[in-house]
Amino acid sequence: MTHFDLPGFDLDRFVRETLAEDLGEGLPGGGRDVTSESVIPAEARFSGVMDTRDAIRVAGLTVAEAFFRALDPEMTVEILVEDGASVPAGTDLMRLEGNARAMLTAERSALNTVQHLSGIATMVAQYVAAMDNPDCTLLDTRKTIPGLRHLEKYAVRMGGGANHRMGLWDAAMIKDNHVLVAGSVGEAVRRAVDAGVKDIICEVDRIDQIEPALAAGATRLLLDNMEPDTLREALALVAGRVPTEASGGINLDTIKAKAATGVDYVSVGRLTQSAPAADIGLDFTPL
Repeated sequence: MTHFDLPGFDLDRFVRETLAEDLGEGLPGGGRDVTSESVIPAEARFSGVMDTRDAIRVAGLTVAEAFFRALDPEMTVEILVEDGASVPAGTDLMRLEGNARAMLTAERSALNTVQHLSGIATMVAQYVAAMDNPDCTLLDTRKTIPGLRHLEKYAVRMGGGANHRMGLWDAAMIKDNHVLVAGSVGEAVRRAVDAGVKDIICEVDRIDQIEPALAAGATRLLLDNMEPDTLREALALVAGRVPTEASGGINLDTIKAKAATGVDYVSVGRLTQSAPAADIGLDFTPL
């Protein structure tokens, strides 16, 4: 099996729990694929080809392989393209040969995963192309489906983007509600500094918040919902003291102008929140 290792992500558990959900394990009458068991002989074998009907950036094929091998460890699986590759419509992605019931039972879980992750990677690649700026990095956000964050952020990297925080633990991100409780941007940042937090991202939506945030010790500024002219004004005030990130109101039509202001990063929540699934299918042939 192709090696797939994401820190913090347990592939075997993900496959096991996803298949258990589809099979209804633990439910009355559950724990089986009633259609395949009733229609397909136990000894039947299939060959199969997974292909894309869209032009896509590929992600998730190694995860799909794990679903098939979980139900038929002897299945022959040939991955034909690497994750991160851009391929045209009609490209074969994977070939399979093995137990027919196992293939049919694993099919939906495998396809759902590849369609979702490739959809994210494809949208990310579109945003990177629209940004057209090698000096600016496209970031995702924490707007991920619960339980899928590691996979979705992996797909972002396969599309040519980079990851923002992985969660609530790896950096402080001070937003308006934190400021509301602390009383001011400066006080909120000072509290994070006093707590010994190393990386402190502070969201500002007004120019007059920049200097207090920097003076208190913010290590990065998120410039929220600012138009390009305002972003340039903010960057002049920051004067390179910390990295800067533009966020809010960013789509394929606006990203190039915002990146061109000189910010270090542009973050887009819809990369993981709203990416459409890629049109990928799997066709079987009895052997």
